[in-house]
Order: sequence, then structure tokens, then C-alpha cells
Amino acid sequence: MKVFGCAAASLALALSVGLGAVAQAQQPAAPIKIGVLTDFNSVYSDIGGAGNVEGARMAIEDFKGTVLGRPIEMISADAQNKADVAAAITRKWYESEGVDMIIDMPTSATALAGMEMSKQFQKIMIITDAASSDITGKSCSPYTAHWTYDTYSNAHTVGSAIVRQGGDSWFFITADYLFGHSIERDVSEVVKVAGGKVLGSARAPLNTPDFSSFLLQAQASKAKIIGLANAGGDTINTIKQASEFGIVAGGQNLAGIVMFISDIHSLGLKLAQGLIVTEAYYWDQNERTRAFGKRFFERMKRMPTMNQAATYSGTLHYLKAVQAAGTTETRAVLAKMREIPVRDAFTDNGYLREDGRMVHSMLLLQVKKPEESKAPWDYYKILAEVPGDEAFRPLKDGGCPLVK
Repeated sequence: MKVFGCAAASLALALSVGLGAVAQAQQPAAPIKIGVLTDFNSVYSDIGGAGNVEGARMAIEDFKGTVLGRPIEMISADAQNKADVAAAITRKWYESEGVDMIIDMPTSATALAGMEMSKQFQKIMIITDAASSDITGKSCSPYTAHWTYDTYSNAHTVGSAIVRQGGDSWFFITADYLFGHSIERDVSEVVKVAGGKVLGSARAPLNTPDFSSFLLQAQASKAKIIGLANAGGDTINTIKQASEFGIVAGGQNLAGIVMFISDIHSLGLKLAQGLIVTEAYYWDQNERTRAFGKRFFERMKRMPTMNQAATYSGTLHYLKAVQAAGTTETRAVLAKMREIPVRDAFTDNGYLREDGRMVHSMLLLQVKKPEESKAPWDYYKILAEVPGDEAFRPLKDGGCPLVK
């Protein structure tokens, strides 16, 4: 009886091990997780928000939802444009929810807070909304890529063009946080180097509904150019209220340093006509950009902003790098992200530098007059395509500690 009992036990053990091995073999591969941390409900929701989520989704679809035999999952959340909220979400995603890469980051403050978590957990972050040039300067990180634009590139593209046209005295209406301060600083440097003067600035709280006191200060300065060191809904409200004050009619001009096609759409061509702006992407530039723009429009019923196209691009490039590296291990993926050129619907001439700056050409654009527009979203005349090495700050000048 004992022999029989031992044989039965051995058989049961063998069956148990065998079934366990089969179960293990049938277990699905862990997903590759991408988190989109954006602004869904506030001043930057139009330029990013749901459109950034859609851009990331389109990139995942281009990979048919899998890479390295693993499903690709996407999650999203609202950072509420608060640094502490962004830090808490990025910590949770990296630490306990298995997120491999986070993309978007709606403001410079949320980006810098998230970058600290990215460094702590040694996970990748791609910034497509926030703009401060400090992200690849004194605050650079080995795990962060800055994808779309920054305050340096916009200052040197738009600021230089306006000064060359005679706009040599400036007053700034500045969003009172790092992003606005960075724009004012970077444009002021351009103006002064060109021989112009900065006559003053007024600091406005983020998402304020009333710009009247700031506009009165700008009007009283007699500056030729009122530089809008803000973005999104704040820029739209400043321009609308400037019209009510008759500022442009009185001889001063507005300079939208960071503007988006969604801003022009909200303002209408009658108010926005003649503005000189810079963008990294315009849907009607060429066949490549038009194809992506129309694909996005079918889903969102509006053309993509440069940030939304960039979120598609950054997600796609990350997945290409994972595929090329054969792993999601951070350093291996980052090495491939720097090795592989960025060639997609957003840009056909991009590359990722060691300071985290993704360098690509920028477009200098002028908003059309209403009678010049031939179709919906036909808003821009392309004045110039500025090569990336001219638009973005030279690697040696950024103060990034990673640069030898």
C-alpha cells in the first residue's frame, strides 16, 4: 500500500508541475504601458488634451497594438496644471502601475515635477506641451526628451523676424510662472542683441479672465510690440481684449510668441490676420502633413495642433526604439531613440540630442486675411522653414550638466 501511495504522490506531483508549466506558457505577456498626462479641462486643453490622447492612440494603432509580442496599453490623466498633482500621478504610474513611458506634460512646472519622478525611477518621459528651454538646459535629465518646441526656438524664430521688420521696442504680458518667464527672458535677449529695447512687463496669473490692467500698462508703455508671453486660452483672451481696447488700431502690434492653429481657429481670421507665429507642424505644408491632418480630422473634427502631432510622433518614435532595442529597458531604448532619425508625419528631419532636445525644423508663418483663406483650417502662409540647428539653442550654450 505504501508503494502504491508513493507512486500516486509522484504522479500527482508530475501532473502538478506539468500543468503549472502549461499555465505559465499560456500566461499573456505583460503589456507595454504608455501614460498620457495632459490638461483635459483648463487653459491648455485645446492645444493638447484629448487631441494628445488621440495622437498617442494613432501611433499605437500604427504598431497594430503590439510590439515585441506584447500588447501596448495607454492610460491618461489630468495633471490639473499643478506640479504636486503631476508628481503624484507620475510617481504612481512609474512605481505601482508599470508605466514604461509618460508623454505630454502640459506646463513647465508639471514637466519639471514629473522629470524628478522620471529620474528617481529611471523611466522615460517625452514632453510635448511644456515649453521652457530650461527643460534641456540647467534642468536637463538623462531620461527626458523635449519634443515639440521651446521658448528659445520660438523667441529666435518669431522674435528675430519681428525685430527685423522694425519692431524694436517691446512690452511683455507674461504668464506668471516658469513658462512665461522663460519666454520673456528668451525673447528679451533676442530683442536686445538686435539693438532693440524692452520697456517693461506685466505678470498675469495663469488662466485669469481679465487682462485689462495688464493691457493698460502695455498701452501706456508706447512699445511698438506687445509680446504675449503666454499660451492657449490666455493668449486668446489677451488678443480679444486687446481688440476691445483698440490697441492695434492705436498703432501697437501684438506678437504671439507661442501660438497654435487652435488659437487662430478660436479667434477667427478677422482678429488674428497678419499675426506672425511659429509652429513645428502645419497640416497643409506637404502631402505627408496633409495625410496625417486629414486622418486626425476624421476622428476629432478639427486639425491637429503641433503638440498633438508631436505626441503622435513621440509615441511612435518610442515604440520604434523599443522594437529596435528588443527590450523596454530604459537606457537601451534611449540609445535607440538617439540613434534612429525622427521621420514621420510631424517632421522628416528630426534627431534627438544628448541634452534631450529633439531638433527639427520650425515654420515661420503669417495668419492669412479672411479673403485669402480658401477652405476651413486654411489659416497660414508659410514665410520660411527654419532649419533645426538654427531654430534651437546650440548644445554648448544650454548649460545642461549632461553635455561634456
